[in-house]
Amino acid sequence: MSNERIEVIRDCEVIEVPGGRVVQLTKGTPVSITQSLGGSYTLLVHTMGGLFRLAGRDADAIGKDAPPEEAAPSPDATPKSAADLRDQVWAQLRTCFDPEIPVNIVDLGLIYELDVEPVPEGGNKVAIKMTLTAQGCGMGDSIAADARSKIERLPEIQAANVEVVWEPAWTPERISPEGKELLGMS
Repeated sequence: MSNERIEVIRDCEVIEVPGGRVVQLTKGTPVSITQSLGGSYTLLVHTMGGLFRLAGRDADAIGKDAPPEEAAPSPDATPKSAADLRDQVWAQLRTCFDPEIPVNIVDLGLIYELDVEPVPEGGNKVAIKMTLTAQGCGMGDSIAADARSKIERLPEIQAANVEVVWEPAWTPERISPEGKELLGMS
């Protein structure tokens, strides 16, 4: 990603990385895009000396196109088995990224548990336990909300709960071989 300096073209909200504090950027604020993954942008805000996450829906504030809303899969794409549905949930989680690390949360080894259960009214609920690379990271709620939102886009999912847990503690050994390759650790 280029670190070309650009200016914000309209006021927008961003989330401080890793603190998690919501901040208002005003039109004309100089920024550089440091990462664009999973539909969001990580910005270096020069006047604040730090990184901030911009949601994809606000991409126009930096002169980019917002990602298209994901259409629900056609009825023919509906999972035929519990295993197919779990695979779809895992695929959605692979579109979620820590704003500081260019590896998805699955390949970072942040997902500890994933359960899919049918609900009596129809559909399914998903329960996920995940962690972060550091307990002091304030982005946990934002990353969990991103994961929950993407999972709930699946037509057979009625609800998703994503809980951030701290045990066992995350270690770099949890990173998948693909993640290690992306990070230059292999």
